[in-house]
Amino acid sequence: MGLFGRFHKFFISLTSKERSSEITLAGKRIVNFVLIGIIAGIGSVIFHYLCQLGMHYFMDLMAGYRPPSPAGEHYLIPPTSTPFNRWVLLFLPAVGGIISGWLVYTFAPEAEGHGTDAAINAYHRKGGFIRWQVPIVKTIASAMTLTTGGSGGREGPIAQIGAGFGSFLATKLKLSARDRRIMMAAGIGAGVGSIFRAPLAGALFAAEVLYRDPEFESDVIIPAGISSVVAYCIFCLVFGWGALFDAPDFKFRNPMELGPYIILAFVLVATGVLYVKSFYGITGLFKSLKIPNHIKPAIGGLCTGIIGFFLVDTLAFGYGIVQQALHNELAIPILFAVAIGKILTTSFSIGSGGSGGVFGPSIVIGGAMGGVVGKICHQIMPNVVTEPGAFVIVGMAGFFTAVSNTPISTIIFVSEMTNSYHLLLPSLLVCSVCYLLSQKWSIYKKQVKRKIDSPAHAGEYFAEILQAIKVHDLMHHVKDMPHVKQDMPFSDFKKFFSATKQHYFPVMDQNGRLTGIFTSTDVRGVLFTPEIEQLVVMKDICTSDIIVTSPSEDLNTVLQKFTLKNIDSLPVVRDDDSGYLIGMLDRRALNAFYNTQIQKLKGAGEKPDSENKES
Repeated sequence: MGLFGRFHKFFISLTSKERSSEITLAGKRIVNFVLIGIIAGIGSVIFHYLCQLGMHYFMDLMAGYRPPSPAGEHYLIPPTSTPFNRWVLLFLPAVGGIISGWLVYTFAPEAEGHGTDAAINAYHRKGGFIRWQVPIVKTIASAMTLTTGGSGGREGPIAQIGAGFGSFLATKLKLSARDRRIMMAAGIGAGVGSIFRAPLAGALFAAEVLYRDPEFESDVIIPAGISSVVAYCIFCLVFGWGALFDAPDFKFRNPMELGPYIILAFVLVATGVLYVKSFYGITGLFKSLKIPNHIKPAIGGLCTGIIGFFLVDTLAFGYGIVQQALHNELAIPILFAVAIGKILTTSFSIGSGGSGGVFGPSIVIGGAMGGVVGKICHQIMPNVVTEPGAFVIVGMAGFFTAVSNTPISTIIFVSEMTNSYHLLLPSLLVCSVCYLLSQKWSIYKKQVKRKIDSPAHAGEYFAEILQAIKVHDLMHHVKDMPHVKQDMPFSDFKKFFSATKQHYFPVMDQNGRLTGIFTSTDVRGVLFTPEIEQLVVMKDICTSDIIVTSPSEDLNTVLQKFTLKNIDSLPVVRDDDSGYLIGMLDRRALNAFYNTQIQKLKGAGEKPDSENKES
């Protein structure tokens, strides 16, 4: 066949009805993901403007506080000449807290906290459904919390803006719950990837953050990638291209440096445990307070203000601290105080019911602790640890891995945020160690362990597990029930029936072969009509249209047979002879066996019995 003939055949295959419908469906999905990216990108732009305006009018104009900013961000409004007033900073977070609390608990209570947990919960347990009010309330409330000095990150509200629109669009288009979950997760990736200028990491994060074990939601990666790229481009078209932080060109050259990096991993895990316990300890404390929810963020804001009165660098975002640490501009005591103070201010700001993310503070805490370890190791072994700033980057990645169980996306996150890709090897080591040591703790409480534990995948795993198990695995549950001769008079059967609790009765011919079956319900008509008892034999009552199973049949097929006619017991016959009855299998035994397999999979990670036998 010539080139023209092959091209013509290929063109015909593309224009076939089936292929055409597939292309149309793929095109519609791409359009949906692009729309999600556009809305998430616009949302990131709006939220960034709100934060800049809030920082100008609250922190700068009222308190005279102008925190350092990362190299990739610039003031949109020129700073004022207002003198610094520490006393205003003491009470300003409480003002933001009371406004944020009123907004959240009046219009959308589910918008409290850091937001990402709510999106994870919606994915697993709500079919990806998020009320349209939530992103709007979350955006305004978070801007109020963060720009009045509350400690938090920007990813929570942005993730909910993207996730909320994805959920809204899928609902309006009347798509399935699966499609709505995917579009919601794509919105998470788009929002996070754009606001932190890390599109690849945003897509991976949306697929990885859903689970505590190292699993990815594979259906999410490509859609989130499309949405994240679009959102990132929109954000950068407005605020400029480039990474969030400016980092020196750190390079890993000395294998001996891996020793200090392992020490860093242990320090980050300990700090991460402190962060998680502090965050949820304070969250539980505020939940137990018998006062109106609207007031709690104000109290948390006041506690934040007290800490900020002595450590102003722990207020608001704190990204400027990381920027200074990357250039080795801060002393060890300041870095350590910022790390511990940031844990407390974030716990009080968000744990009290305030609104904001937890990724941003984690970056600051991890970077500060990385700087502490890097500087100490540099003083002890200057020939091995030559660049303490490298430990800031690796500390950022390791710490968030320790508190979120997302090692892969976090490595990419930090690399994109700092435009530093020469530290992937120590980052991989530290993140791996941090992940292995800290699986027990997570800042995201709504994560599930594995896909099998997610209600979103319950039906899939139900069918898969049942298909992997055969009837011969349940032969110890197959009962050898007494059978009935097809020529037995009904009067004789009455005596047998009165002495048994059996509900299903196989019927055999004179050669002992299965010819029919009946239930206790089928005999009622004759049982209460004594005048015809002597005329009826059991062949007259049974049905010859028998639904049977065999040892080689899988349990998913067996369950479908149980539900086909709403029966509770099936005859098990030989694979090569449908007339040879082995016994009866009850639906209750099947369900019990399935539940046992589920517990094995959850508890010990075992395969179903049939797979174990085959292997």
